[in-house]
Amino acid sequence: MESYATAQQVYVAGLIFSRLSSLVMLMPGIGDTTVPPRIRLAFAFVMSLMLMPVVAPHLPPVPNAVGGMITGILKEVLIGLMIGSILRIFLMSLATAGEIISIQTTLSFAQTAAPGVAPGSSTVSTFLGLIGLVLIMVTDLHHLFLAAIVKSYTLFPFTRDLPVTDSATLAVQTVAGCFKLGVQLSAPILVFSLVFNIATGLVGRVMPQFQVFFVASPLMVIFGLSILALSLGVIGTVWMSHYRDLLMIFGG
Repeated sequence: MESYATAQQVYVAGLIFSRLSSLVMLMPGIGDTTVPPRIRLAFAFVMSLMLMPVVAPHLPPVPNAVGGMITGILKEVLIGLMIGSILRIFLMSLATAGEIISIQTTLSFAQTAAPGVAPGSSTVSTFLGLIGLVLIMVTDLHHLFLAAIVKSYTLFPFTRDLPVTDSATLAVQTVAGCFKLGVQLSAPILVFSLVFNIATGLVGRVMPQFQVFFVASPLMVIFGLSILALSLGVIGTVWMSHYRDLLMIFGG
């Protein structure tokens, strides 16, 4: 390799590629299973070549032992997995909102394959997940991903130990925040469902012979989807604001 690149350059490229490849494999949009693995690896490789001149001055020298080299590579892989997993976990807030809306509108039986969320998600959950990915690309939030990748070398330098405790704390807080945000995004449908079920219950008590189920179910679907359609703009705006704040944690 000395005729093409020095040992330091090869070691630098290996460390950068280790972090980027593990991060890209989990990044929303680019890291979805619908994107071929070769394209994701090629993207990580090109990004590694671009970041080499920027990150190279801050890299440590090549270790004398093979164990030190393997330890450095494994640490970079774990850091990339940590960042990518947290970004991917936050995307589940839309899936949570979709599942709650599906349950409240009696549409939870309608299952659709969701490439970026889960293999057996409800149709509403899949729809909101796809909207989230579209909003990421349309509003240029994926540019913040790239900025976060560059600034992650300042936040997690090569000389720093692996932040296991901080990563676990951030993951727990992200999961809790995702569920809380999912409930908040589905709040209009939750309120409507509560009021509607109380009203249909009162009608059923007043008129026992009235077929409440056959009348209430279509109305629940129609009004629930209508409220969802009217609140889609607010759902997208609130979710993007929270996602941008999450990216700012990594320096995006």
